[in-house]
Amino acid sequence: MADGMGVRRRAGIGLRVASGAVMLFLYFPLAIILLYAFTTEDASFRFPPPGLTTDWFGVALGNERMLSALRLSLVVASVSTVVAISLGSLLAAAVYRTRFFGREAVSFLVILPIALPGIVTGIALRSTIALSGIPFSTWTIVIGHATFCIVVVYNNVLARFRRMSPSLTEASMDLGASGLQTFRHVVLPNMGTALLAGGMLAFALSFDEIIVTTFVAGQQETLPIWIFASLTRPRQRPVTNVVAILVIAVTFVPILLAQRLTREETVRHAAGKVETQ
Repeated sequence: MADGMGVRRRAGIGLRVASGAVMLFLYFPLAIILLYAFTTEDASFRFPPPGLTTDWFGVALGNERMLSALRLSLVVASVSTVVAISLGSLLAAAVYRTRFFGREAVSFLVILPIALPGIVTGIALRSTIALSGIPFSTWTIVIGHATFCIVVVYNNVLARFRRMSPSLTEASMDLGASGLQTFRHVVLPNMGTALLAGGMLAFALSFDEIIVTTFVAGQQETLPIWIFASLTRPRQRPVTNVVAILVIAVTFVPILLAQRLTREETVRHAAGKVETQ
């Protein structure tokens, strides 16, 4: 017994050390970005930094080119999220509610864009847009981002449909509710957190996407493209670090909220199953 407890204790310590090492590997580069956003020098990466200052935040906020790129990224992410929620939820409902030939193939094709390398998706979209004679603009960026944002919403909504009991909609219809009333009072409340979580994840993915954007943006410059272009300018490094912190904040909050919503809904679903048993 004592030997077994000792083995489990050593295994627990080993797991904690391994987890700490993985977390350090993942988040140490982010700590470096945060530190050098406050350095007093504009072209060196000496350690430790010679001094700390908040002046670069003012410089970043006064950069009109960066602000223009930020506005474009916010617009593209917002529109892409709306498109993803609309099409992704409809696709999930169609795949879950109906049975038709090729149903599994359709589901696979919906998920495929996020599984393919971004450069392949980008080349395919650029070729299609060019052959269609559509000028590259903000809307072509939205089209490119919607191709993978739809997948996130689709997966969230489809998973929620599979956990939702069909008897709820059947009971609503038996009680005389119309299709619209059933959707408004039964389906939508059950789908709400899945739509919100999928939408926030789609927004975060769209906001910091660069590979597909490079192929479909034309002369437009989103914030990730601006950051990538600024890396070749040594004296822009502190400003680039400040903007990188902004991107981390904008993408971290939606992902955190989506994770919390998904976890809370899973806990409620598990509690509901226990109560019915």
